Amino acid sequence: MKRIVFKVGSSVLTETNSIARERMLNLVSLIVEVQKKSEVVLVTSGAVAAGYTALKLDRKKQITKKLLAAVGQPILMSSYKSKFDIYGVDIAQILLTEDDFDSRTHTKIFQEIIDRALENNILPIVNENDISTTPDQLFGDNDQLSAHVTHYINADMLVVLSDIDGYYDNNPHENPEAKIRKIVNEITDEELTQQHTPNSDFATGGIVTKLRAAKYIMSKNKEMFLCSGFDLTVAREFLIEGIHNQGTLFTKKN
Repeated sequence: MKRIVFKVGSSVLTETNSIARERMLNLVSLIVEVQKKSEVVLVTSGAVAAGYTALKLDRKKQITKKLLAAVGQPILMSSYKSKFDIYGVDIAQILLTEDDFDSRTHTKIFQEIIDRALENNILPIVNENDISTTPDQLFGDNDQLSAHVTHYINADMLVVLSDIDGYYDNNPHENPEAKIRKIVNEITDEELTQQHTPNSDFATGGIVTKLRAAKYIMSKNKEMFLCSGFDLTVAREFLIEGIHNQGTLFTKKN
């Protein structure tokens, strides 16, 4: 059975300082549909943003950001649980740090937990453990975390649902003629050094972090699909119907 990792960003999960419940429900619905044919793991952002919905603290200070994550993680998981409960899907929270990928013992533990969860039809929901990490242990964004999870649990594909609906041949904010590159087989060093600007106050990524994730994925002979998380039509068409109308597929296969 195919194994797919979904990654969803903070900008998709929150709006106007609250959980974007309709978008989250649409995501849950898509995951449940994909689960009929594939094993699914979800890597989610949104703990800090969810915390900010309850406490309007200064999110720019590192220790306050950790506090917001501590407050927001149960809010985020509660929101997921209430929606997956509609479909009778059990979920498991898995918090990882960069160290979990550097230690054979730690890596083996989380690999076995995810395998066992999937064997028992439990959806693993992964996030970075913002509380216990130090700055030199941070992935920095969940694009990198999701790429590593995809590799280490031997998944076939990473699907990134974002406020970016694909990888364009030019900056679409500056060039109205810019077009989405539907298939990308190679990423240059120059592309990885361009300026990236997250569209949300809570997002830590941008197009460059997604390109870094894609390059890592392709180096492991896996595939990454980047599309909008606001309207899941493209993701549904690609994953359920096998139709590639929009979005970008990063793959070494020609």
